Amino acid sequence: MHSFLKNNVFSISFGTSLSKLAGCIRQIFIAAAFGIGVTYDAFNYAYIIPGFLLIIIGGINGPLHNAVVAVLTPLNKKNGGIVLTQVSIKLSILLFFLAILIYSNSNLLIDFLAPNLSYESKSIATYQLKILTPCIPLSGFIGLSFGALNSQRKFFLSSISPAITSVTTIFFILFSWIFNQENTSSHFFTYTGLLAFATLTGTLIQFVVQISEINKIGLLRLESTLSLFKDEEKRIFKLIIPASISSGLNQINVFIDMFFASSFQGAASGLAYGNFLIQAPLGILSNSLILPLLPKFSKLSIYKDKRGLQKTLISGIEYCFLTTIFLTGFFITFNNQIVQLVFQRGFFDYSAALKVKNILIAYAVGIPFYLYRDLLVRTYYSIEKTNFPFKSSFAGIVLNIFFDWFLVGAPIKNFGNLSPYNFGVVGIILSSVIVNFIVCILLSFNLRNENIHLPNLDLLRKISLMSLAAFISSTSCFTIIKTANNFNSKLGEFFLLIFGSLTFFVIYFLLTKCFKVNKFKV
Repeated sequence: MHSFLKNNVFSISFGTSLSKLAGCIRQIFIAAAFGIGVTYDAFNYAYIIPGFLLIIIGGINGPLHNAVVAVLTPLNKKNGGIVLTQVSIKLSILLFFLAILIYSNSNLLIDFLAPNLSYESKSIATYQLKILTPCIPLSGFIGLSFGALNSQRKFFLSSISPAITSVTTIFFILFSWIFNQENTSSHFFTYTGLLAFATLTGTLIQFVVQISEINKIGLLRLESTLSLFKDEEKRIFKLIIPASISSGLNQINVFIDMFFASSFQGAASGLAYGNFLIQAPLGILSNSLILPLLPKFSKLSIYKDKRGLQKTLISGIEYCFLTTIFLTGFFITFNNQIVQLVFQRGFFDYSAALKVKNILIAYAVGIPFYLYRDLLVRTYYSIEKTNFPFKSSFAGIVLNIFFDWFLVGAPIKNFGNLSPYNFGVVGIILSSVIVNFIVCILLSFNLRNENIHLPNLDLLRKISLMSLAAFISSTSCFTIIKTANNFNSKLGEFFLLIFGSLTFFVIYFLLTKCFKVNKFKV
């Protein structure tokens, strides 16, 4: 496993890091331009459905990607190209009709997703959703091409591709700013469709780049006949539907979270900013730790090497918790410095920063469970056992509805709140943390039914020691922050964050080494 990771982890990590850096700069521009305002709030509601399809169907590590990797890896280029082309044609036609349906009913969909939004926000969100609908048919091929590229060990391009949309959005905002400077009577900068048009343009560019690369490596076979490789095609579609719900638990729960968030002004924007800060490093970890394991899991499954698969999975779990517990401690310790340095400028004022800090802490608590669930779900459909993840994910969606409702006060129309616990937007995030924790337990224990036995007590001991190391590191760094609380400038906060981060990392690394729960080598 170690040699396999070494061969691929650098290109994946480098590509993903560049992509996340571009995404970070994009969010900085959006925060300065729109803050926690009506336009960005509306965009987050408009982007729910197209975003779901782009992230889950068309995203790297999504069900299409993983299904294609599992099916195409054993095939040669010619046969793999035929299967890829046939699936692409059928899926694109299906998603095209879905896009027409969404465009025609965009107003009803926004009403359903955000019943408590203001009239102005609903109007802007409806308009933006209509602009974004062409992204839906494009998401299918983007997801398929991710899988096809990774089946041919083309990890870098698939890791860097998401940066295209981020760079396009940055360009649109910069252009609108320059345009406004030259035309003082123009309102193009706050133009309600700006972010939607930027996202659509970036998705189109990404589609063109990926189809060009697929053609270059010989996987685009337009001359293929629809009668070939029916079994492989059926396997892909058989994996897609349940895996879309299993791996999309977090995104499906976004629907539910946003439904309840529409009752709180600026909640959608705050959730987007906080979630981005978490997803940026989490995406790097997911792609670096999980992505290289998928082809390996598939091969071990084909050779029916359950012992090898079990050993690889246990090692993956240890790396998963070692890195995510570090991230949890880091974000809780330095939430103030991170939000101030990244977002607090322009229209993003002090009150917006305070709201996002609380959201960031709540998100940080759930990082380990999010990545662990992701790893377990990928394991299940790498061995083509999607039934139980499907059931547990569906149960998770039902549980999320209950916990969202309960943790925001259990409101009943015309009766008020039934629960004394109203945590507001933070309650919505804590609901997802609880649900991910429950689903992780269910998925872990069910692996025994697939003859994969995890040493649960030993893993729990190691996780406890990692958590202790993070707590000691965090306490030490809090002392440093308290001592140096006279920094009022951005530069001072920056140096405090850099010094504190290095201190946190060194203490955590040394402690986990002393506790013998850290296999990383410098």
